[in-house]
Amino acid sequence: MTTIAFIGAGNIAKALMGGYLAGAPAGEVWAADPIEAQLTTLPDGIRTTTNNLEAVTSAEIVVLCVKPNMLGEICQSLQPVAAGKLFISVAAGITCNNLSQWLGPNAAIIRCMPNTPALVGAGMTGLFATASVSDRQKSQGAAILATVGKILWFDVETELDAVTAVSGSGPAYFFFMLESMQVAATRLGLAPDVAKTLVEQTAFGAIKMAMQTEAPIAELRHNVTSPGGTTAAAIGVLEANGFEETIFEALKAAADRSKALSDG
Repeated sequence: MTTIAFIGAGNIAKALMGGYLAGAPAGEVWAADPIEAQLTTLPDGIRTTTNNLEAVTSAEIVVLCVKPNMLGEICQSLQPVAAGKLFISVAAGITCNNLSQWLGPNAAIIRCMPNTPALVGAGMTGLFATASVSDRQKSQGAAILATVGKILWFDVETELDAVTAVSGSGPAYFFFMLESMQVAATRLGLAPDVAKTLVEQTAFGAIKMAMQTEAPIAELRHNVTSPGGTTAAAIGVLEANGFEETIFEALKAAADRSKALSDG
């Protein structure tokens, strides 16, 4: 019987709760949030409270799903009951050292970087565990995060800055690309609804092909790019305008910002 407490009942927390409950867990699930309205929209079977300590006291695992600027105060209030518990934090820019200082040295900590597709069960989450996390606790943490998508463990915490840049912020890059392609399609004379369907299905099909074949992405691209054809004309423009270097600079800026937030 494992009791899990979620601190914060926002969208990511709701997705994790729903995914976890779908597996018919043998144990209680608590959710704590100071806004009662947040608690009224949770899946059935969850015990709710506006008091964090009430939720955490009897819990073996605590999932911290609150904004980074609120986390310090909340964790310090939980320190009296933190010893021996596993804390899983999804707060961007908050290091394990920060969490350990706030929770005390006897709390086991997993820091993770999920992304918003977790809301539709297609997330990508990077995880890092401190040395105090047992193998059993790692398995427990993995089981919770895997309910909303794929997970990857990292041995070095600073690698989560790159994870943030690639997958944490990554959905926005794809949304920007889709948005730009839809705008371009309407400028070429297509109706907005037609442009939306064409772009979204094309993106879905391309990603599905990439995930269902062992061929490198570059090979898939070359297979579509016939010499002198329409695709080659488009790729030529992207290359001439430094598309690959622009992508690198964008991801580097995101990684640098993630590091700055962690350092600050």
